[in-house]
Amino acid sequence: MGQPAERASRQAAEPELPPGQRLQRGWPVTHYGPVPKFRPERWEFRVFGATADGAKHCWTHEEFSALPYETVVADLHCVTKFSMLGAEWGGVAARTLLEIAPPAPETTHVMVWAEYGFSSNLRLSDFASDRTIFATHKGGELLTAEHGFPLRLVVPHLYAWKGPKWVRGIEYMTADRRGFWEERGYHNLGDPWQEQRYSYQEEPGDGPEL
Repeated sequence: MGQPAERASRQAAEPELPPGQRLQRGWPVTHYGPVPKFRPERWEFRVFGATADGAKHCWTHEEFSALPYETVVADLHCVTKFSMLGAEWGGVAARTLLEIAPPAPETTHVMVWAEYGFSSNLRLSDFASDRTIFATHKGGELLTAEHGFPLRLVVPHLYAWKGPKWVRGIEYMTADRRGFWEERGYHNLGDPWQEQRYSYQEEPGDGPEL
């Protein structure tokens, strides 16, 4: 016999979560180290490394804030096993930066650099996703300092550590290398749907060659 209509309807309405995740109603604060103090007069965003023209590209906070503003409705999956669904993120799309400061043809990866030298590596294809965004807002409101103000990267299809808070720049790379958490035992790719949490789960080709 089939399921009662009410039960089947309720199950259909329940959101699908990656394996091992639980639904989070609020937004917990999770980060390593202190919250940096924002000094707008000193803040600079850089794109450097293997750029198409070989030059470093820089924006002040005022200049970066003037770049085209877009919104993305997307989930956030934390490796600590909570998932926040359907948040509206506003800011600058990653593809916008790829257009105005394009990488060299041989670029395969990017390193996202944040305050205090924190870093996270991404495949260029993940960074170039239409849903990857440098967020300044959530739900139409400016991010708080604890949640990454003035700028955090959101890569919805990967675990949240792949999108650092307090981002200051992007390095284009012609070969992969591990970022901060990836050097400390976290998976090099970080796909929540494959539950790629830790480096011991990596398959050949998932990480940089030694």
